[in-house]
This record gives sequence, C-alpha cells and structure tokens, in this order.
Amino acid sequence: MEHHHSHSHQHNSSSGNIKTAFFLNLFFTIIEFIGGVYTNSLAITSDAIHDLGDSISLGMAWYFQNLSDRKPTKTYSYGFKRFSLLGAIINSIILLVGSIFIIIEAIPRIINPEHADAKGMMWFAVLGILVNGAAVLKLRKGTSINERVVSLHMLEDVLGWVAVLIASIIMQFWDVPILDPILSLLIASFILFNVFKNGKESIRIILQGTPIQISSDEVRTQVLSFKEVKGIHDCHLWTMDGEYNVLTMHLIVDESLTWQESKLLKNNIRTLLHDDFSLEHVTLELELSKEDCGYIDCV
Repeated sequence: MEHHHSHSHQHNSSSGNIKTAFFLNLFFTIIEFIGGVYTNSLAITSDAIHDLGDSISLGMAWYFQNLSDRKPTKTYSYGFKRFSLLGAIINSIILLVGSIFIIIEAIPRIINPEHADAKGMMWFAVLGILVNGAAVLKLRKGTSINERVVSLHMLEDVLGWVAVLIASIIMQFWDVPILDPILSLLIASFILFNVFKNGKESIRIILQGTPIQISSDEVRTQVLSFKEVKGIHDCHLWTMDGEYNVLTMHLIVDESLTWQESKLLKNNIRTLLHDDFSLEHVTLELELSKEDCGYIDCV
C-alpha cells in the first residue's frame, strides 16, 4: 500500500481568523455592558450577556482549531483535525441554547414592551454592526466548518444590531417598542435554521459519511477510466473535518502489469484524485484479476 499526503496551510489561517473574531467580540462585549447601563436598555444588556457566551465559545473554537493543527501521534494516527469539528459542535449547541433564550425573552416583551433610550441604542447599534461585521468578513474567508459555525455567532450579532438599529430609529419617531422583540424572533428563527444545517453536516462527518462536495460515483468513474484498472472494490471515502478528505480502495489489475507500471499507475491515480477531487490522503492497493481478497465491490 502507498499513501499520499498533501499539507495545507488552511488550518493556520482558520486559527488566525477565529483569533481575530475572538478579540473583536470580547472587546465589544465589554463595551456593550457599559452601553447597556448608559442607555438603560435591557436589550443591549441581554445582548452583552449573549456576546459573553459568544466570546467563550469563540475561545473554545480557537483552542480546538489550534489543537487540530498538531501532528499525528501513536494515539491519534490521523492527527487532531477532528477536534476542530468538536469545537464546531459545541458552538452549535451554545448557539442553539442562545437562540432559544432569545425566543423566551422576546415573547414576554411582545406582551409587555419596554422603553429605552432609542438614540443611545442607535449609536451602539452602528458600532455593533461595524465591529461584528468586520469579524464576519474575516471568518467568511475561511473554509472550515468550524469557521462557518463561528461566523454564525458573528452574523447573529450583526443581524441583531441591524434589528436594534431599525427599531431604535423607528422608536425615535413612533412609540412602537414592540418592534425589537418581533425582529429578535425572526433573527432567532434564521439562526436556528442555519444551526440545523451545520449540525446535520457535522453529524454526517462524525458518522464517516462521504464528503458532500465529492461524488463517489464520479471518483469510481474517473479511476476506471485508466485502462489498466479492470475493477474496484472495498473503497471507502470520508472526511476528517469537512476539508481533509480520505480515500482507500482496492484496484483490480491484470497480472501482466510490471512493478514499474504499477507504481506509475498509482502515482497517476493519486494525482488525479488530489487535483480533481481534493483528496488529501489516498491509500491504493493493487490486486490481480484472479485474486480474491474477500471484500465486496464499492457501493
């Protein structure tokens, strides 16, 4: 068997993106607590508490992302890449709880709306959109599922501040404090939808499902396009964290194939799979046509 490895710097970038978002969020959380007292706004104070939870989850995401960059050990032979996924799952849970908290808080405020300093809320909303928007743009450049989930935290905050901005402007002209809790419910529903989507992908990765962006049928078709390959079986395709994809398969070849030809065939197939399908770790085993290894054909 031969293995192919491609080293990527994407995880270092992921860690840097999450680190930036963490410090931006922590800084603004402190500002929010001050602003909540200054404007006498329960909405801003509640958002500050929510952002404090975001800061904690971002810190964990940063830790798990750094941990995922460590080299393989005897215990974790594939490395620590899946620890990044663990961070994404924990963040999804926190985001789920936070969204439910928003809904629980919003319903009573629809029944009994509360007044606050609308002009003060407006200026804090502008600052909130700028700070959290910068974090979202930073994380949007990333590709890991961890970054996508963490960016949802930031996007939730941006949307929340947009809601506060709209509500604060309207409340300066009309007495309609009920706008804030209504918009909060809409935002919470949007976040819950995205949590479900990312959670579904995380569960698929944990259960070693095939990567969403790679077609196993297309992989099989491309490999069989090599005239030396007579058949394929015992092929397994999965992903470690949504980015680092792994493939193992048995290739049936004619017994007339020389050792040099076999080596060249495997190199060509590995190059194809890496370039066309982003498969980072490929294990190929060649078998003779008359050989029976006991494994079944690919699904």
